[in-house]
Amino acid sequence: MKELLEYRVKMIARLGEAAREFCAVCEADGNPFEKVEGEWTLHQIASHTRDVEKLVYRVRIYKTLNEVNPEFKDFDADAWMATHYSQEESLSEILDEFMKNIDDLCKTLSALPQEAWSRESRHEVVGGELTMQLWVERSLAHVEEHLRSVKKA
Repeated sequence: MKELLEYRVKMIARLGEAAREFCAVCEADGNPFEKVEGEWTLHQIASHTRDVEKLVYRVRIYKTLNEVNPEFKDFDADAWMATHYSQEESLSEILDEFMKNIDDLCKTLSALPQEAWSRESRHEVVGGELTMQLWVERSLAHVEEHLRSVKKA
């Protein structure tokens, strides 16, 4: 049990660190509209990372904490970007909102009783018995995936 508690503490800390690293790398880039990953610019990656964190993982974590076995719909990130992405939104606003959301989430996670991490949810494609901890792990993996992308640029 001690190892599991340590793992969760480290995961929360890493989520905050990865988000700060992501923001720092994005802010240091001289041209946020240059393509860095396939067809996406750094600005698009930042917007996508913020939106998926806010609209997918944050929602899934909080609903899993506050509802009994909620079910989640699949999220089409490409379709979301096609209809909601705005090149006019400033990079600093995107990163500020992203970091605020991550800081709030880390604060919430740090205060949770241990049994909360095992609360379950369902996903229309993935299935059931998906714990709140799994959504936190996926959130961290998503941030780290895009951190690696922007670091390559």
